[in-house]
Amino acid sequence: MIEKYMKFAVAPMMDWTDRHCRFLHRQLTRRALLYTEMVVADAVIHGARERLLGFDGTEHPVALQLGGSDPQKLAEAARIGEAFGYDEINLNVGCPSDRVQSGTFGACLMKAPVLVADCVAAMKASVSIPVTVKCRIGVDEQDPEPALDALADGVFAAGADALWVHARKAWLEGLSPKENRDIPPLDYGRVYRLKAKNPNKFIGINGGIQSVEEALHHLDHVDGAMLGRAAYHTPGILAGVDAAFYGGKPNTFDFAALIDAMADYAARHIERGGRLGHVTRHMVGLFHGLPGARRYRQILSTDATTPGAGPDVLKAAFAAIDFGGTDAEAA
Repeated sequence: MIEKYMKFAVAPMMDWTDRHCRFLHRQLTRRALLYTEMVVADAVIHGARERLLGFDGTEHPVALQLGGSDPQKLAEAARIGEAFGYDEINLNVGCPSDRVQSGTFGACLMKAPVLVADCVAAMKASVSIPVTVKCRIGVDEQDPEPALDALADGVFAAGADALWVHARKAWLEGLSPKENRDIPPLDYGRVYRLKAKNPNKFIGINGGIQSVEEALHHLDHVDGAMLGRAAYHTPGILAGVDAAFYGGKPNTFDFAALIDAMADYAARHIERGGRLGHVTRHMVGLFHGLPGARRYRQILSTDATTPGAGPDVLKAAFAAIDFGGTDAEAA
């Protein structure tokens, strides 16, 4: 069954989509599916679970992305994630970083579709929430036509509820993770063809999508669209998601209320021993393109990172934004 909330998602991004980032994104869109950073199954089983898995209840719907290649460990980690209250468990078959390859998971699993299917089957047997997969169209010298079909056929036969496809190959040698997000060419058509072969399965697309409008156009061919870096670097664009994807009426977004919510959230985080910068580092690009955005960024990049900084710094930064005009600071 294709869930309506899955039409739009914010991609899991290492070092970026932590709980503070997701709380911000949830203030901007009530309906988008949010993802954690990838968490390795062994860490879930043996690590500090509250630190790794804890999240604010307002983040729902929120999915836990796991990394691993051992079906039993992934099943146990999935059970733990379900107990924490996550709405979905997602298996990472797309990350190309060296540390992921050394653990025999991530994008290198594109070469082992049978193992991926076994992992999905084990997780499906252990939880009642959806289990999904995020993958690439192929790796290295693989032909994306049979490679992606093999992966998709295996995971759907194992019971996967959805497959999100980053529409690029991953090169496991010779390119850094950053280069893997830009250099291999995008091939949206390959994902469209996969959907055409699987009309009754949920297939979503990811990779290089720059705007909510562009994401919406992909729904002519697939079931869902996922934004990554564009959503992170310019999070204000997420304010248009609910109207565009879920039929709500376009309204002028109340950014003052958002800042109040983030200031209150930051205050609670600081009371628990955190720092303002843990929260505000995800907010630097919030007002990209508006007059005063440069001054706003300066305040968050300097004052918010000083020891003892409090939520008043966030409000001072917001005061620099001029919603009424255009000037040289609109950048």
